[in-house]
Amino acid sequence: MTPPKISILLADVDGTLVDSQKRVTPRAAAAIIRLRERGIGFSVTSGRPPRGLSMITAAVDVTLPVAAFNGGLLIQHDDFSKVIERHTLDRDVTQSIIDRLAGEGLDVWVYAGLDWYLRDPAAPHREKEEHTVQFAPTIVGDFSVPLEAGVLKVTGVSDDLELVARVERLVQQEFGGVCGTKQSNPARDHDSASRPAAVSAARSQPYYLDVTHPLANKGSVVKSLSRLQGIPVAEIATIGDQPNDMLMFRESGISISMGQSTDEVKRGATHVSPGGLDDEGFARAVEKFILDD
Repeated sequence: MTPPKISILLADVDGTLVDSQKRVTPRAAAAIIRLRERGIGFSVTSGRPPRGLSMITAAVDVTLPVAAFNGGLLIQHDDFSKVIERHTLDRDVTQSIIDRLAGEGLDVWVYAGLDWYLRDPAAPHREKEEHTVQFAPTIVGDFSVPLEAGVLKVTGVSDDLELVARVERLVQQEFGGVCGTKQSNPARDHDSASRPAAVSAARSQPYYLDVTHPLANKGSVVKSLSRLQGIPVAEIATIGDQPNDMLMFRESGISISMGQSTDEVKRGATHVSPGGLDDEGFARAVEKFILDD
């Protein structure tokens, strides 16, 4: 049987490309170099803000646009000031999401522009996130400033993992109908408040619930790369480890879950990496399923 042609590999970052210490291993970096030598483009998609992706593009051979905020911001890989696509939530929808997450007992983080805002500096996972993205949040009394600027992502945070999963379902149900949103790009703004739209809500970690514009999800990133590069989605491979990565699994030609993924995520993928987070899972998956070593 002839293996499928792969022209692009799109990778999740945390839990996939980087290890538990947030490092790209030499073996992973070498595998990405070999992709380029084979003529295979490489990109990343993450819930991180752009500043949190700069250390990734500095460390590995990224050759295609990268997606921050799970696709809320598609930017040029070698110049983050060049925005290709931007998808921001409508202000009223954002406020409703903030109220719902807080009302259910989740701590709320808001991302707008290049900044990360939160109200409680002692919030769970704040220090871990600061280490990951390599910059500090802005502590605010309320979210009026990011709301005015245009919000790209709202994250609900809790160590009660069952609560996070329950609120994920609640948000998907409550905000899955007609919602006002705004989609924009540098050349033209599109007011989509008059047509049906829904937020995208999915867990990027068991303790994080990310809520974004409906087009700001990893499945849409696959479609955008396909359109921009003129490559069929069947020739795009994806690799990730969390439920929100399943959105890109469904759109790509082949998909790979990391070895430490839950059974739910593994069932959604074409292949499962022979390694996990700290067992060269990314490199081993690329070598076996993409480079066919």
